[in-house]
Amino acid sequence: MPDRTAAHAAPGRARTVRSMLAGAKDVSPIILGIVPFGLVAGAAVVEAGFGLIEAVGMSLLVNAGASQIAATALFAEGAPLWIAIGTALVINARMLIYAASFAPVVVPHTSRRGRVLLGHPLVDQSYAVTMTRGRFRTDVDVVPYYVGSWLILASLWQVSNIVGALAGSFVPPEWSLDFTVPLVFLAMLVPALKRRTDVEVALVTAFAAALLVPTLPMQTGLLAAIAAGMGWGALRHHEAGAEAVAGRE
Repeated sequence: MPDRTAAHAAPGRARTVRSMLAGAKDVSPIILGIVPFGLVAGAAVVEAGFGLIEAVGMSLLVNAGASQIAATALFAEGAPLWIAIGTALVINARMLIYAASFAPVVVPHTSRRGRVLLGHPLVDQSYAVTMTRGRFRTDVDVVPYYVGSWLILASLWQVSNIVGALAGSFVPPEWSLDFTVPLVFLAMLVPALKRRTDVEVALVTAFAAALLVPTLPMQTGLLAAIAAGMGWGALRHHEAGAEAVAGRE
């Protein structure tokens, strides 16, 4: 007799694979910008006095380029461990904001243990592509889509870190964060600006960041700018809801 359990499981596995491939495909246009970023991050670990093992371990565990570079720079300057860790946590504090909006998307489809595991792949690119594309697609499952987008990102990030660590001083100094980070974030931002409110939120956040990031310590200006953008978006959403209610009346 045919194994009905296996027959039912096969379509499920096929959909999971298809969802993961879709996530990898959708994030692929914005992943090339992380290559020079990864090269710089890997080289920074070696320049701080560590070796290839430390570079690999840090890129796997930290999973965030800006925090990795900041921490290694502080290590190289002889800063205490708690300052390096604290700085990395402040830079990565935006992930708390990501998680707050991301949780309702994945929690209904994930076990409690799975939710903990899905926290680590939460990086800018995988978050952006899942929130702007993956969650609206009916032909894929959002969790494997998210995981698939992160797997290709993590693979390329790891390889570029290793190459950067091995190349060391051969990485050109002009390949800096000033060049790589804006390109990566602009590639994620522009396709998401589909409504007037989206553009307004982006402009408010950009203006607040330009004003606050240079003046507030330890990258807290970035968090304040994000809060300003979220506040403006909430205000505009409230106004739109009030207008809709008034129109129905």
